[in-house]
Amino acid sequence: MVAKNIIQNQLQRQQIISYSVIAGLLLVLVLAFVIYRSYSNEKKTNYIIQAEKKKSEDLLLNILPKEVADELKSKGRAHAKEFDNVTVMFADFVNFTKAVERMSPQQLVDELDACFSAFDLIVSGNNLEKIKTVGDAYLSAAGLRTADPDHAYNTVKAALEIKTFMDLPRSDPAYKTFNFRIGIHSGNVVAGIVGVKKFAYDIWGDTVNTAARMEQTCEPGKINISETTYDLVKDKFTCAYRGEIEAKNKGFMKMYFVS
Repeated sequence: MVAKNIIQNQLQRQQIISYSVIAGLLLVLVLAFVIYRSYSNEKKTNYIIQAEKKKSEDLLLNILPKEVADELKSKGRAHAKEFDNVTVMFADFVNFTKAVERMSPQQLVDELDACFSAFDLIVSGNNLEKIKTVGDAYLSAAGLRTADPDHAYNTVKAALEIKTFMDLPRSDPAYKTFNFRIGIHSGNVVAGIVGVKKFAYDIWGDTVNTAARMEQTCEPGKINISETTYDLVKDKFTCAYRGEIEAKNKGFMKMYFVS
């Protein structure tokens, strides 16, 4: 009888130990599951945060040059900088009002998007910085990202590629009056961002104004460059001297067509 009780007590202790081991294992499994879920959620959260951060950075770099974006992120603002060797290019459309009258609003937006998207690719492919579009005008410049000894050459080359694109036939008759003209000038500019809301990268200075005058005095389908730019590219492109032409608020200036 005593032996039987001893055996029963031993069996009970073994059962208790077994149950304790099982309970301990279950607890370990539960803790492991909780830790795994927490780690997975944290990893997923970090992935989402990194993905959203990359989207934000890509969007910022689509608006601002990298150097300006980095300064804005690190300091909360970006100071304007002066650049001495820059070439500015203005391109806009001739008879734009007539083209608008013959096109629906959607056709107009689609055509502008097609043209400016092509300009974007051409400009970036030639080491230029797109500055902005204003209505039907497209402004870009070379020599802003880094010092570029070929800023004038790259700009004229980009202008010729834009001309090639714009000379492509359009299937819709509404686009036949959608012509272009380009003005180019080289010099110094100040570049940066102003304001605190909806800020945009921009350039200022007489070089910008002169490039605009080159565009305004250009003929449809042509590329008009100043004497300053001509002196920088005359050994690399064939240019035709136009003579001295009066430009608004600039007087008479020597101009050249790139042919």
